Amino acid sequence: MKFSLSALTAAVLLAAAPWAAAQNVAIVNGKAVPTARVEVLAKQLAASGRPVTDEVRAQLKEEVVLREIFMQEAQKRGVAALPEYKDQMELARQTILIRALFADYEKKNPVTDAEIQAEYDKFAASNGGKEYRARHILVEKEDEAKAVIASIKGGAKFEDIAKKQSKDPGSGANGGDLDWANASSYVAEFSEAMVKLEKGQMTPAPVKSQFGWHVIRVDDVRQAQLPKFEEIKDQIAQQMKQQKVAAFQASLREKAKVE
Repeated sequence: MKFSLSALTAAVLLAAAPWAAAQNVAIVNGKAVPTARVEVLAKQLAASGRPVTDEVRAQLKEEVVLREIFMQEAQKRGVAALPEYKDQMELARQTILIRALFADYEKKNPVTDAEIQAEYDKFAASNGGKEYRARHILVEKEDEAKAVIASIKGGAKFEDIAKKQSKDPGSGANGGDLDWANASSYVAEFSEAMVKLEKGQMTPAPVKSQFGWHVIRVDDVRQAQLPKFEEIKDQIAQQMKQQKVAAFQASLREKAKVE
């Protein structure tokens, strides 16, 4: 049995057709639109947290087809030769390349579990121990602070004076309440005076800091309630990734010769 050349060619083309269809979304005016373009958009959507359903994938296919149609028309009209197009394309190319550079750096310099654990241990060490629920009244002069202390000892309410006289806009409106915090959260003079107080005690004399004169009262003391390692592991890892990339960027800038 003999096969003609045309019959053999047709057979080969028919056999190749399914493979070609799998590689391309469509053929637009004779030009293939590769399926890879759909996959790039699908990955971007997935990375943003959106589910890529069959319906969404169909929309993406239509989008890449439309893009190809519009691209062909832009080229036909000579838009690619316009100076503003070239400038924007160069900026877009830089953005994509720089993003790829940092992604490659992160991939080759991952944050290890040991690094995350060490960072958590450092956090726990600096934020552990006791926490204080304190109030304060901030005034400009020592005499004012002494008068505040005298008024409170004479029966005036700490909270009322804080609302009327405290120069700290954040806590003053709340009666001087600073909420729960570690002693290291405050300037040295403030924290040194605060940690000497027992629950319910007020500083017997005004405390001076860079902000002015403080009258401090401790309402309560407790052991610091730190989040567990597993609860903030991902948050720490993300923060450390950003720090590594920032350090990489700084090192490149430092080594670059800019004239």
